[in-house]
Amino acid sequence: MPRKRNSLGSRANRPDLAKTFGLLSPKRQELFRPVLENPRDYVLLNVRELAHKLKVDPATALRVAMRMGFASYREFQHYLHELSVSQATSLDTMGTSKTKGSDLSAHVREAVDVDVRNLQKFRNALDTDRIAAVAKKIHRARHIIILGGDLATNLVGFLHYHLILLGFPAVTATSSGEAAHLSSSSGKGDLLIAMSFRRGLRQTVEGLRQARANGAYCIGIADTLVSPIARFANECFIASVETPSFGASYAAPMCLLNGVLTAVGHYDRRRSMKLLKKAAEEQRIGFRWFRE
Repeated sequence: MPRKRNSLGSRANRPDLAKTFGLLSPKRQELFRPVLENPRDYVLLNVRELAHKLKVDPATALRVAMRMGFASYREFQHYLHELSVSQATSLDTMGTSKTKGSDLSAHVREAVDVDVRNLQKFRNALDTDRIAAVAKKIHRARHIIILGGDLATNLVGFLHYHLILLGFPAVTATSSGEAAHLSSSSGKGDLLIAMSFRRGLRQTVEGLRQARANGAYCIGIADTLVSPIARFANECFIASVETPSFGASYAAPMCLLNGVLTAVGHYDRRRSMKLLKKAAEEQRIGFRWFRE
């Protein structure tokens, strides 16, 4: 039986810090604000080390974490890890490299190893039933809006290209204007797929929120459950973009999209084969292709 992570249930018991942080006294809010604003500086500390850095006793540090809604310090520490991932900059990711020196071959191997690890994490948490359910929603949707910008524009284009190849009513929104207009005109019966990683691009998050408010079913793709994409979507798939380099690795998100497209193609195989037969002729002799 597939392991069912990456679901809404995975974040069902996660505290809403926008509410729980306000329950702390002003003094304790001031005490813990640096921890939440700079999670990378605190994520590896145990409760005693955190307390020492904040100049309080360990019991107080634990009480504050639990007051914010965490069942244990370990749960709070896991939240800090996800928060640090979501806030990572290109400078931060470049600094995570464990390869020392100037051996470029070693850096290449490390980058590929991290890609493989990202794929393995995605594979271990894979819930094929959820991906199959997405394929069904794509087939039944009145309109499909694929939302994303900046570097995620590449993922948007990949998914859109394959969906229109199979004749689906899919459109892309990769600029702030497109995101605003298409999400505003969306409604019940529409499907919106929003992709953004780390902090979350504003145009993508706001478009997602608007579409969901209008009644569209919203699917998110992000790299952590603390992402605003995960918070506002009806459901969210998690795919790590971790890299020891300065960019973002899309190996795992691409794997997810390949899984979705495979399910889409096979859901109504007869329909797909009919359309692909038409496409095959153009792919064999069409003017787009180079000939000697």
